[in-house]
Amino acid sequence: MNEVKKELAVAALENGTVIDHLPCSAVYKAVRILGIEDMHNSVTIGNNLASGRLGRKGIIKVADVEFDDTVLNRIAVFAPTAVVNTIRNYRVASKKPVSLPDVLVGVVHCSNPKCITNNEPMKTSFEVIDRDNVTLRCRYCNRTVSGPDAEIL
Repeated sequence: MNEVKKELAVAALENGTVIDHLPCSAVYKAVRILGIEDMHNSVTIGNNLASGRLGRKGIIKVADVEFDDTVLNRIAVFAPTAVVNTIRNYRVASKKPVSLPDVLVGVVHCSNPKCITNNEPMKTSFEVIDRDNVTLRCRYCNRTVSGPDAEIL
């Protein structure tokens, strides 16, 4: 009997970070948050891959970089299902889900044109008011936004 083995052939990382279980709509937002477009490291981005958990998913692999938790946790705004794997010597050294911080400063744009953050040179500041549905509230004008609809700065 012939077995047909189908799998994605992507080079293993010796050291680096893998961000897995990203919703497809969140992959390029995550790239922007992480600043990957300005890196010179080896980067692999996969999107619309088959996933038992999400149906379809995205994945980002970055060689020789371990991101700070404060940067990684910003991804939870639009990708609360994401899991971060730290790779060392070709092995998973740690695996953890992203965690939504209590306050997001300078991450999300306020959609209220009258908000002070859109009219003065200051950073936005959003409080998380609902973790389950990822709902954020602007600290200055009280405008709320749903995480998946949030415009990332």
